[in-house]
Amino acid sequence: MEGHKQHCRRQGTHHSRQNQGRYREHYSHRNQQYDFGESTVQNSSSMSAGEPTSSTSVPPDVPELPGFYYDQEKDRYFRLLPGHNNCNPLTWEAIHQKEMEEKRIKMLEEDAINTRVARTGVDFISLLRKRHCGLMNSRSYFCLVHELKISRMRRNKLKIQHSDSSSTSQFGMILADTNCERIFVVKNDKTGYKYGIVNLEGCGKGSSLISVSMCDNLYSTFRKGTSVCWASLTGHDSHILLCLTGHADTPGSISLLPTSIFSNSSMEEHPRMLCNFKSSTVRTCAWCFNPQADKCFSSGLLHRVFVTDAVTGQKQTFSTSSDVLAQQFARRVPVLYNGCRNGEIFSIDIRQRAKKGQGWKCSRFFHNSTVTSVRLLQDENYLMAADMIGKIKLWDLRTARCVRQYEGHHNKHAHLPIHINEDVGILLAVGQDHYTRIWSLKDGCLLRTIPSPHSGSNDSIPSVVFSSQLGGSSGVPGLLMAVKQDLYHYIYNTDL
Repeated sequence: MEGHKQHCRRQGTHHSRQNQGRYREHYSHRNQQYDFGESTVQNSSSMSAGEPTSSTSVPPDVPELPGFYYDQEKDRYFRLLPGHNNCNPLTWEAIHQKEMEEKRIKMLEEDAINTRVARTGVDFISLLRKRHCGLMNSRSYFCLVHELKISRMRRNKLKIQHSDSSSTSQFGMILADTNCERIFVVKNDKTGYKYGIVNLEGCGKGSSLISVSMCDNLYSTFRKGTSVCWASLTGHDSHILLCLTGHADTPGSISLLPTSIFSNSSMEEHPRMLCNFKSSTVRTCAWCFNPQADKCFSSGLLHRVFVTDAVTGQKQTFSTSSDVLAQQFARRVPVLYNGCRNGEIFSIDIRQRAKKGQGWKCSRFFHNSTVTSVRLLQDENYLMAADMIGKIKLWDLRTARCVRQYEGHHNKHAHLPIHINEDVGILLAVGQDHYTRIWSLKDGCLLRTIPSPHSGSNDSIPSVVFSSQLGGSSGVPGLLMAVKQDLYHYIYNTDL
């Protein structure tokens, strides 16, 4: 009797192994015919724009085994070891990084071929026919042609003319002035942070290239900048308003730097400090361009907003229920819009005095997560806001309702800005996954996804500037991208 049971066990084990072998063979055959993973559920606009996807998830037909990783290419399981140290060659983090790097390289190769389209079925010839037949107005034609050119932009590495050793520093951020003739840059290396200005200039009529040169002097400090904006104190974009964090016994501060000190050989030893805070909590700043308060700037702190007159030093204080991380002034009226850590967005009319409580708030609405950037559209009836869970929403300020969302942005915990160019009709944002995404401002269509030219790391998220006139009125259209030590110009395709 006992011998019969053992025979049955051996026979059952034999059949089980045969079934497992047939199962692996069957799945391997299916895997050659179908593409599994998240890429199968991407929408058409994302796929046409080259949206990267993740394939670290195990296909539904393959059982997940605790402590094991299934490799689709090799059709077998591998043991996962705990931890993230160098002695462990196989972790989920390492697997994810490898897959993302492979996709980045693949997208760079596709960009080199330059065959992407912004919208399926839309090309220059069809647009021209509709325009000649009167089926499309000039504004729509203009925006769609720009979309085609954006989808075909090609990368060109720029050579920056340096007069010092700043060429070895890495870019942290770039910010263009109003006319895109100058770019304020933040660079960092082992010695600290360096702040300077790069001049842009077109290479002549008929050329799609630009030349860039770094100004002679850099402002160096060991303190990190948390926010920066151009300021018009004595002239148009005459100063830089820079938030600096505190360090050790040095408090956080707001520095108002004349742009002349970056090119003047007799630079002042210390820039003019308008405010010195006793705590390192300066999060953001904004300059007011409205004539009623054109010498005022704001700063966002922990549970406070300061509005300061740059000439008299007079300051208004508004207490808030959360930290203020993003700000922008309206131009038509002296109203300040603020984005907070708790997801709240509210406005302040700085013509009224601060009241007890929060009765001075003109309008307020909420995101689901920490707000990282706010941008007003030109008519100032709409506001774009981004948060730390990757949501980008367009709000109607008249009704305090979200009217559109822009899908695909990636963010988990970083303070990332968004950029709007209404002349061309696009929205840009760089995600924490190092991809630069460009959407149509009108309908939210994802037009293009641009991979970083360098492999990703936490300290190498690209910073971008887009303009239809890089270098001023005689400049050229395109995208500037600063990443690590390099500056790239994504040039319009002149064949269109």
